[in-house]
Amino acid sequence: MPRAYLSVGSNIEREYHVRSALKALRERFGELIVSRVFESEAVGFAGDDFFNLVVGFDSDASVFDVVAGLRDIELAHSRDRRAPRFSSRTLDLDLLLYGDLVMDEQGIRLPRDEISRYAFVLGPLAEIAGDMRNPLDGRRFADMWREFDQAGQAMRPVEIDIT
Repeated sequence: MPRAYLSVGSNIEREYHVRSALKALRERFGELIVSRVFESEAVGFAGDDFFNLVVGFDSDASVFDVVAGLRDIELAHSRDRRAPRFSSRTLDLDLLLYGDLVMDEQGIRLPRDEISRYAFVLGPLAEIAGDMRNPLDGRRFADMWREFDQAGQAMRPVEIDIT
């Protein structure tokens, strides 16, 4: 059974939406592996800071069914998918990895390129899946994180109850 990893982000009522999203993900997909929550500045637009984390779970659902489930959870949290790509949001759930699957079809690209571009994605992913290897180049996520230039992308761990 493949393990899916997804990024979770919110900058509108952050704590509420992160907690609620984790509850909905558990109800839909079962037991979760959850990184710490990090606060980081908005990227690509001027907006409130985000809470970000990465979550993993095992699933025998198809990639398309997992993505559809994530969209359902976003919609239940009033996510407006018509809003500009770089804008504030109640909840953003992006599938990063689905086992070692490499694909680019029907709007789904795996692994997502955000893994290697953003500290708030790679850091939490390395925290919970550091020994896992990037299906594109075979590098361990812990090694990618160690080599990542974090100078321009500050993030801070946040203490919130996400159980």
